[in-house]
Order: sequence, then structure tokens, then C-alpha cells
Amino acid sequence: MGSKIKVLVIDDSAVIRAVLTEILNEAGDIEVVGAAADPIFARNKITSLMPDVITLDVEMPRMDGLTFLEELMRTNPLPVVMVSSLTQKACDTTLRAMELGAVDYVTKPSIDVSSGIADLSAEIIRKVRIAAKAKIRKGTLPLPAAPVVKPVLRTSVLDTSRMATTDKLVAIGASTGGTQAITEVVMALPESVPGVVIVQHMPPMFTRSFATRLNEMCRVTVKEAEHGDRILRGTVYIAPGGRHMAITRSGAMYHIELSDGPPVNYVKPAVDVLFRAVAKYAGRNAVGVILTGMGEDGARGLREMKDHGAMTLAQDEATCVVFGMPKKAIDMGAADRVLPLQLMSRTIMEAVA
Repeated sequence: MGSKIKVLVIDDSAVIRAVLTEILNEAGDIEVVGAAADPIFARNKITSLMPDVITLDVEMPRMDGLTFLEELMRTNPLPVVMVSSLTQKACDTTLRAMELGAVDYVTKPSIDVSSGIADLSAEIIRKVRIAAKAKIRKGTLPLPAAPVVKPVLRTSVLDTSRMATTDKLVAIGASTGGTQAITEVVMALPESVPGVVIVQHMPPMFTRSFATRLNEMCRVTVKEAEHGDRILRGTVYIAPGGRHMAITRSGAMYHIELSDGPPVNYVKPAVDVLFRAVAKYAGRNAVGVILTGMGEDGARGLREMKDHGAMTLAQDEATCVVFGMPKKAIDMGAADRVLPLQLMSRTIMEAVA
């Protein structure tokens, strides 16, 4: 048996530190080697304890989690799992943490926190294990200098120039590490891109915050998808957490279809649900992209897209935080091309030209 995963817990709550320590130490392959009440105390412990993974609270005294994370990723990059509350402010902060390089996050229950976190023990252990194997890249995505000013997207007022379509469609799926990867891809897309539909594994409030944040940073319009939305050129649709997203077609127009079916591949939304619908309704006019993520969601759907004539792309191992979903797709022969993340946007635009 190999050495245990060494974890440093950083949280200003003594109760949370104790509960996380107990949960993680119960896993046979994980050992909490230290705990700190804030990042100032944590600095020396990182140097002396050399943890493999850090769990980091979002909101703490003396130095907030974001400031510490940015410093850590610049000087000594380590896998970090954020621990946040399910509030709008915490969602926004956690998403910025993911952009800065955090691998994943766990949401604290809003009431009875200590017992609630104990109920999340399997998720916490799973995410720490994933983080221990993750590839951490130096450097961060920039904050936008100023919000990008774009017209408000109103589906009730038809803009025929935006609705013009060549029947092209881009479908993207991602999981662990995906918020950073999707941000990098979408920020590089021009307004001329055909409609883009995205499934990223995350809870409801996070998908709304993610779409809003991307919309402020990108030239394209980004929104959380709504049932019945027309899929317009220059617009990106993020699947809402807790609902599956597919597409349908009416004439030359694609539409968003949301549903409340059971999880697929243990997740909801599932990439496979989207990719299979795109294969059916867009076929050879689609481009399918599978990015970083744990598990195999999306691999079979990408294979169906390829079998229906779509161009299919997979992120390469070197630039993935977790090379799970792309690897499965590649092993199944579902990917026409395997690319580093930096080339993904350009290749998408070449494919839809």
C-alpha cells in the first residue's frame, strides 16, 4: 500500500476543522497532518508539513481564502478543495477560486453545519482523492478590466441577424477543473460563433453565478439556459444545475430542452444527455468538445456525435486538471482530435467555418 494522502485543513471554525479532520482520517488512504485557523497560520505549516492537498475555507479573518489561494498558486501551487457556504456571495467567491486554480469545492450545509458536513463525508473524501491526483497549472485567468457591454438577450424580441444560422452548433462537456477550462475556451470565442451549449457538473446556484460571471468577461453572450430558449449565434447556454439539458430542432432553429429525469452517470445535468440530443438533431453540423473531468460522463455521447458525422475534440492529458472524461472518450475512439486547451477555441472556429 502506498503512502497516505496528506491533508492540511484551513478553516476559522474549530468545529469544522475537527469534523473535517475526523472524516478524512477515517479514510484509510488519507491523513490530516495539520489544521490552521487562517492562512497566516497555514503558511508555515505548508512549508513544514508539505501537504498533498489543502481544504480551504472561503471566508476567514486576517486573510480571505481568495487572496491566500492566489498567493499559493503563484508561489507554491498545490491541489486545493474549497469549502464554502451555499450563498450567492460564497458561490461567486468559489467560482473565482476555481478560476485561480482550486480543483474542486464542497458546500457547507446552511444549518447544523457539523452534522451536515458529516453527512457529506463521502463527497469530501472523494474530492480530496481526486485533488491528490490533479495537475495544477501555474498562472491564473485574469479578472476582466471592466464588464463587457453587450445587448440584453431578450428572446421575446427577435433579432433576425443573431438568429441567422448555418445549422452549426457547438456542444461542450466538463467536470472537475472545467470552470477554468470553459472560461479559457469561451473567452477566446468571437461573436460570430454558432450557438454553444455547455454542461458543467455543478449545483444550481453555482451555474447561475458561473453564467453571469462569464457573461461579464466574454465577447459572446452567456446565460443560464431556460427551457424553450432559441439557440442563437454568438450565445452560450450553461445547463442549470439539477436539470438535464438537451436540444430539439424546429426548422432551421435549435431550442433548449430541460428535464427533471433521474441522474445519468450519477450526475445531473449529464454531458451524455446533451451530446446524444446534439447527435440526433444536429449530426454532422455539430462540434463536440469534452474537457477535463473525473469519470466517464460524455464519452458515449461524444461517440454518438462522431458516428452521426460531427467533428469531435478532446482535451489532452497535459492540460487537463483530471484526465478522466477525455481519456475515456479517447479510449472509445470518440475523439477525432486530441488538443491542448490553448488550441481548443481556434479549432472550434475552424471546424464551424
